[in-house]
This record gives sequence, C-alpha cells and structure tokens, in this order.
Amino acid sequence: MTGPTGRRPRVVVLDYGSGNLRSAQRALARVGADVTVGDDLDAALDADGLVVPGVGAYAACMAGLDRVGAGPVVRERVAAGRPVLGICVGMQVLYELGDEHGVRTAGLGVLAGEVRRLAAPILPHMGWNTVRPPAASVLFAGLPADTRFYFVHSYAAKADPDAGDTIGEHGEPFAAAVERGALAATQFHPEKSGDAGAHLLTNWLATLS
Repeated sequence: MTGPTGRRPRVVVLDYGSGNLRSAQRALARVGADVTVGDDLDAALDADGLVVPGVGAYAACMAGLDRVGAGPVVRERVAAGRPVLGICVGMQVLYELGDEHGVRTAGLGVLAGEVRRLAAPILPHMGWNTVRPPAASVLFAGLPADTRFYFVHSYAAKADPDAGDTIGEHGEPFAAAVERGALAATQFHPEKSGDAGAHLLTNWLATLS
C-alpha cells in the first residue's frame, strides 16, 4: 500500500517494554507499512501512524509508558488528530483508569471510562470470537458479520454504543474496538487474527496521510 505521495505509510510500533512488537511489525509490514519498532519519541510523534501495543498487567504497561515518557506523545497525537492504534492492553491504557487485582491505576485518559475485570465464568477470554461493529465502521469495512478475531484478556472497558464502539461479548458485553476520529483501538490482536486482522490493518493504514 502506498499513500497519496506514492510512498509507504510510516508506522512506529512503540517499544516501552510490553507487547507483541515483532508480530505487530511483521503484520503491518505485510500489508504495506514502512514499520519501525522503538522508543524514539520524536519518531513516534512524526510518524504517519503510531501503534501502542501491550500485554500483561495494566499497571505494568502504564509504568513502562511512563518510563519512556510516551504518554505526552500519545496524548499530543490524539489531540492533533494524528492516527494512533492501540492493541490489547495498549487499548486499555488509553482509558482513564484500570482496576486490576484491586489496584487502581491512572491511564492516559484519552478515552473516557474504566477497565475492569470481565464478569465471566471462565477467564481469561482466550481464542476466537465474533464482534459487532457499527455500520459506519472504518476498521471493519468489507469484513463479513461472522468474522472472528483472536482475543486474550480478562479485563476490558464497557462498550459505549452511542460513541460507535464495536461490541464483543464474553460473559458480558465489552468494548472490542473503538474508533474516535484518528484514534482507533482493538481489544483483540489483529496481528494474530490471520486474514481478518490483515484486512483490518489494511483499513487502518488507508486512513494514514
């Protein structure tokens, strides 16, 4: 994929000590991005798109973001309408607060709401599941309604259908993806979701300029 200038969109996968960095890098490169993995904040600010990955505990991910000083860069990009894509815990830390194992941790606060433990009989929610995107979704454009994505998580934010959130369900409804202008995020792992994930990443790359 090339942008309007004929070049591949430049994407930085933020390395703050958490996340499937190389799998995200490979998945984005396969669909046409010029991908760099690192913690260079100038590069993260300047890139066409910034990916915030994340696995593990909410508090640990926030500590990693604080350690490399990435929070202000994410907030600045969102405020300026510059594309950001959060993945898994990288989506969760975009919210105001994470409540995990009785520990309440302040997040980046670019999305309203809290991340809490799912009320489900079996956790983690691990494996393939369908989602319900809104009709106007950009990320899910062109994907059939029964498309499955790969999840691994025990915590999630409450979905806000009025804001156009994509809804997943495991014990209870939750926010499986959000699209707020240039800010996008998925609770599932598109880089582990095969052709469906590649299609979604291609849709995201098409929004970069």
